[in-house]
Amino acid sequence: MTTNLREVKIGNTCKVVKLHGEGAVKRRIMDMGITKGVEVYVRKVAPLGDPIELTVRGYELSIRKADAETVEVEI
Repeated sequence: MTTNLREVKIGNTCKVVKLHGEGAVKRRIMDMGITKGVEVYVRKVAPLGDPIELTVRGYELSIRKADAETVEVEI
């Protein structure tokens, strides 16, 4: 089942299928280590829902909801 990273529940791990978006936004997400095939663990979501805290490639990362929506994942 594919969805976007924003929809993944806290405590779940998912695998990146595709990055949507373009230009600088896509490049920034890739620079953070979120690339096709990598596993992402959703650690927590801020009280108002933004940002989302993730564990990617062994390090912790926070991204905005808008950026998380551009990442298509498989649960």
